Amino acid sequence: MDAIEDFVRHVTTTAIEDIPPSAVRAAKTFILDSFGVGLSGSGGPWTAEMIQLSRQWGTGEQARVWGHGQALPAPSAALCNAYQIHNAEFDCVHEGAVVHSMTVLLGAAMAVAERDGGVTGRDLMLASILGVDVACHIAVAVTTGLKFFRPGTAGGLAAVTAIGKLKNFDVETLRNAYSIVYGQMCGTMQAHTEGSALLGMQVGFNARNAVVACDMAAAGLEGPVNILEGPFGFLRLFEDDYDRDVLLGHLGKTWRIAELSHKPYPSGRATHGIVDGCLRLQRQHGFAAHEISHIQADVPPLIHNLVGRPVGEAMTTNYARLCAQYVTAHALGCNGISVDAYEDANLQDTQTIALARCIQIDIDDNPDPNALVPVTITITLKDGGQHAITVADVYGSPANPMRHQAHLEKFRNNCAAAPRPLAGAAVEALIERIEDLETLDDVTKLVDLMIPVRNQQP
Repeated sequence: MDAIEDFVRHVTTTAIEDIPPSAVRAAKTFILDSFGVGLSGSGGPWTAEMIQLSRQWGTGEQARVWGHGQALPAPSAALCNAYQIHNAEFDCVHEGAVVHSMTVLLGAAMAVAERDGGVTGRDLMLASILGVDVACHIAVAVTTGLKFFRPGTAGGLAAVTAIGKLKNFDVETLRNAYSIVYGQMCGTMQAHTEGSALLGMQVGFNARNAVVACDMAAAGLEGPVNILEGPFGFLRLFEDDYDRDVLLGHLGKTWRIAELSHKPYPSGRATHGIVDGCLRLQRQHGFAAHEISHIQADVPPLIHNLVGRPVGEAMTTNYARLCAQYVTAHALGCNGISVDAYEDANLQDTQTIALARCIQIDIDDNPDPNALVPVTITITLKDGGQHAITVADVYGSPANPMRHQAHLEKFRNNCAAAPRPLAGAAVEALIERIEDLETLDDVTKLVDLMIPVRNQQP
């Protein structure tokens, strides 16, 4: 029997009463975090063009684009909002799965919730928890490296899970929804390699496709059954090999949403271990960026593959976000990375580029093709001093989490960074409503708060 049957049973039989408090707490945290980065991303590259194109592709005012307010058909709103969540590389991630597991899910689920109505805060929490669970249980079982863009592909399965739970799909309908989204699944790593804006759009494509798949399944359309373990199933086509014991062994026991990592910086998570290690050494020893002669970073193969690209003088924003040399040099000179790190003046800063070229990133002997830790950093100063650190618990991970106030500060900063910032009262109302999400009668009220009112006071 294909493992998809185990996941269908898990989703259709799990109730909110079965969820431990740690998973409920994590759901609230990362729903709020995702809304914040989605609002910040409303000013990202190609957002206006994507909205305009979506209006050309079909009419219907079913769901709104966060931070903008345009009402679109639900699949198009899902595309735009999921893209906004990911386009700044600021969204939460499950490190072991290498999946931004809330991104496709929340963009799609909120579009359907707004279109269909009647979705409560409890419904959204349970749908989010189960969506993350399905995507991450599948992805952590993979024993081979990335072939396709897993945040998009596994994200599509997460989104179908969430929508199916919101719509109370039975076993057959949910199975068909998984099958139909699998037939539309997409995500090339070539976009990552080249630093193309298409990378973030791929999470949008899968969010749109998840809405379409669930609508088709609800209408009675069928698809193939063995979509995970069949000869051309997900785990054999989009991935190369997997461990079945890991795939199913912790289902219903380990809640993957509690394992998500915050991203304190708007850059690829694979850059964060290097940045974190360098900033820890700088704060401990008090040296300035201009005092550094050389930085040696020994990292797992995945980090080198994802962010080991060379710094350049004419980098695009998308390329720079995934360039560990650049973001590390910028962080050392600015005590961190904010959304303005990718403005032209910063990208062309000669001192930052010079320091970035002093950073050498080499592959260590870690045998795990999906590992992001540990990383070892050695900084050599111009006076001959040398400092080293090995980081196994990168800031933002469950082992070294952001404190609640830091999480709220990130959310508020992201709301302020939107091209149309929310009023302070709306920002605080979002925080309060998600903190008490189990009492919210209609999650459309959350979208209401994410649409700025013209002429409001920030």
